[in-house]
Amino acid sequence: MSLTFHWFLPTNGDSRHVVGGGHGTPASPAGRDRPPTIAYLSQIARAAEDLGFVGALTPTGAWCEDAWLTTAMVSQATEHLKFLVAFRPGFVSPTLAAQMASTFQRQTGGRLLLNVVTGGESHEQRAYGDFLDKDARYRRTGEFLEIVRRLWAGETVTADGEHLSVRDAALARIPEPVPQVYFGGSSPAAAEVAARHVDVYLTWGEPPAQVAEKIALLRTLAAREGRTLRFGIRLHVITRDTAEQAWAQARRLLDGFDPETVRTVQAGLARSESEGQRRMLALHGGSRDGLEIRPNLWAGIGLVRGGAGTALVGSHEEVAERIEEYAALGIEEFVLSGYPHLEEAYWFGEGVLPRLAARGTWRHPRAAEPAPAAQVPFAS
Repeated sequence: MSLTFHWFLPTNGDSRHVVGGGHGTPASPAGRDRPPTIAYLSQIARAAEDLGFVGALTPTGAWCEDAWLTTAMVSQATEHLKFLVAFRPGFVSPTLAAQMASTFQRQTGGRLLLNVVTGGESHEQRAYGDFLDKDARYRRTGEFLEIVRRLWAGETVTADGEHLSVRDAALARIPEPVPQVYFGGSSPAAAEVAARHVDVYLTWGEPPAQVAEKIALLRTLAAREGRTLRFGIRLHVITRDTAEQAWAQARRLLDGFDPETVRTVQAGLARSESEGQRRMLALHGGSRDGLEIRPNLWAGIGLVRGGAGTALVGSHEEVAERIEEYAALGIEEFVLSGYPHLEEAYWFGEGVLPRLAARGTWRHPRAAEPAPAAQVPFAS
């Protein structure tokens, strides 16, 4: 089995510093260092494609550019890279979403993956006109995915749900291939939706023991539904030729965190309804001390950024070992990022991926083409 790696398109802006934001908090000023222009995002996408990443995640929310529109434009600058488009099912009708996905597949040659985000912040949801509470949002997500999947199967759908109803809904052309559905969430309601409807369950970068618990739970729930799931993890990476160089970069990023910004961001994230966000906050407790919570797993990013808040930090060899540790638990897909995203894609792609290839745990998705050499073209 070859592990699958995805990169990240920073549609909230990029920088040599951590760009904060997400989960109801605004993007930090560092995002203006490299604005998320189509030209810059296309540069990252082409680099990711060449290095062997399969797809690129784009976030959703008021803090970033729209994922559907941005990826549709960036797709024209690439040939093979897929786009893991994050979207919130409460904002678009299931029939329209199914049609949009079908169009995207035809116009890009089947390069759409869907990351369904239910939304864990009621105050942000209300800004978009969504006034359901968290549990109701998850029930709506389940109804949404059931309708969409039936439409993708070519059915004419009439459904009367608690939150969504359609009459004689059908697609003129079904997508080919049907997009894979990715989904994350740590609450019991999220686990039920994942077990019934999704292809890949994503967890944020928690310590291996906690990830193993999630995988065991989701496997049990999915088996009750007669289904199996694949599993992925969302992490940042800081990987260098030596561990000393990698940790020096982590310290540089940490030194750039203004204490007042940390307090403001932590206060904003503390009101999050997301169980996953609560688990991220518990890893660092708002403190700059003890941020290496497991060997090579650093919780510093979460001091100023909502959502994924941990990074694998170390030498290329150490990071490869940590990836294999997660893979041994059942993680097959890795959704990665780093600041800045262009340079960090090369550090990882030229430093870690060849080591995994040498061990037989990764193959370039276009294996007939040469994998990147195990070297980096620039200094740290």
